[in-house]
Amino acid sequence: MQDNRASSPHDRGPHLHAHTAPTTQQMRIVGQRRREAEEKLEHHLQEARHRSHPHGDEPRQDNNSQ
Repeated sequence: MQDNRASSPHDRGPHLHAHTAPTTQQMRIVGQRRREAEEKLEHHLQEARHRSHPHGDEPRQDNNSQ
């Protein structure tokens, strides 16, 4: 027998179309992932800034001083 559920106008099947609005749960997940990605990026940027600047307790070497 053939399953007629796929022909139902309310059944979207296993694939959602691009023009279908996301559910509240999907929006929450996207927001959470975005926040986590932004936090991770900020952490990496801070590490990069830390590595690029000399530490305050280390003596700075000037090539022009004699």
